[in-house]
Amino acid sequence: MCITVFMWEAHPLYPFLFFFNRDEYHSRPTEPLGWWEGGEILGGRDGEAGGTWLASSKDGRFAFVTNFREVECLPQAKSRGQLPVRFLQSKKKPIEFAEEVVKEADQYNGFNLILVDICLKSMVYVTNRPTERGNLIEEVSPGIHVLTNASLDSPWPKAQRLDHKFKEVLAKYSKHELLPLKEMVAELMMDTTKDDDSSRLPNIYSPETEYNLSSIFIDFNSPLGRYGTRNQSGLSVRSNGEVCFLERYFDKDIWKEQTVTYQIEMTI
Repeated sequence: MCITVFMWEAHPLYPFLFFFNRDEYHSRPTEPLGWWEGGEILGGRDGEAGGTWLASSKDGRFAFVTNFREVECLPQAKSRGQLPVRFLQSKKKPIEFAEEVVKEADQYNGFNLILVDICLKSMVYVTNRPTERGNLIEEVSPGIHVLTNASLDSPWPKAQRLDHKFKEVLAKYSKHELLPLKEMVAELMMDTTKDDDSSRLPNIYSPETEYNLSSIFIDFNSPLGRYGTRNQSGLSVRSNGEVCFLERYFDKDIWKEQTVTYQIEMTI
């Protein structure tokens, strides 16, 4: 389970501003943020399946994925974490790659995938669980969006809390003021508030599990082991092409942190 809030093409200094909590079993091997072999892809890596939940490339492309909360799953499904990697390795526009993914969507368990190309000013949402409008592919409109483990902008309680908090934090800064990424991650993504009203929760899993998953920051002991937020990311793209990618990650019961900054290589 993961949650992200992001702002797209709605700020004079930041065409893209993004915050993400990755939730996973603590026993699952994970590599922290870093440049992958070849130096073109920047992101963390799932040590089990080899993919990623979030990554970027030097040419101004970004991709991130969340799982869809559901009970049934395919036993031999393809790894959803490979989808961001494939997009970043390709030269396809977001809409072109989305159309390719839809053709093989039935080979994956439920997913939400966001594809971004800063240079083209294009952001596309693709899923293999149709939205309320019946779509598998949608262009993402400028503005603030929240993605959890349902369709984009689904009104889950914690998604609504994160949306409200993001707007509240953003309002503290002028539109021409540089934003403190590290402080915003702490303010937005550490919220452990849970929902006591079970009628407002998705009620896909057991009541106890739904309760434990109802906070923005998750940490609990499940029957399969400790589960919760293991990686937190803050990512900003400035209008001058500067990318700042911050990650906090949980390693052997210690939170560690690193930031990578680079300049988008504009291509014509």
